[in-house]
Amino acid sequence: MQSISDIRREYNKAGLDTDSLTANPLDLFDIWLQNAVDAKLDDPTAMTVATVDSSGQPSQRIVLLKDVNQGGFIFYTNLGSKKASDLKQNNKISLHFPWHMLERQVKVCGTAQPLSVAEVTKYFFSRPKPSQVAAWVSQQSHPIATKQLLMSQFHAAKQKFLQGEVPFPSLWGGYRVIPHEIEFWQGGEHRMHDRFLYKLDHNQQWQHQRLMP
Repeated sequence: MQSISDIRREYNKAGLDTDSLTANPLDLFDIWLQNAVDAKLDDPTAMTVATVDSSGQPSQRIVLLKDVNQGGFIFYTNLGSKKASDLKQNNKISLHFPWHMLERQVKVCGTAQPLSVAEVTKYFFSRPKPSQVAAWVSQQSHPIATKQLLMSQFHAAKQKFLQGEVPFPSLWGGYRVIPHEIEFWQGGEHRMHDRFLYKLDHNQQWQHQRLMP
């Protein structure tokens, strides 16, 4: 068996220089996200969401990005979940987009702001009906004895809501991540990767600088 310490490869798909940067990092993120979609990557909107609990313990999980605009990055979740519990105590958050096949990654640091009821309601009713039902059944992050019990509850809820509209669950919510730092990483040969960090200055203007790999 090959030692994992010997697993390596060269990164040579592209480079990143100042001529490729945009004044606002969200514009560059839009370009990179579209590149990931066009490349037909599996789950191009998948991102690692990192939060910290009251003891200072970080926690990560994969969540799908559902929108991004000049206001920030948007995702939805059960408000009874661990991530929501963490964010209630400490709204500092980090996102990470691992576009390995393009030899790219993006890291976002910011704060999470709860979305309005109108925003989360609109998105909830745009979801497929089985996903709406699942939001009612799953008490996210809570223990359950067996998968069979969970599926039994899911099928019972499907029958209950079979003929009508699935009502909006009170524990359904979402967050807008308002960034103050965004880093773009492009793999380079001989580990000479390209890294650019954007940060908001005291005037809320984006400034960027190259980082050593």
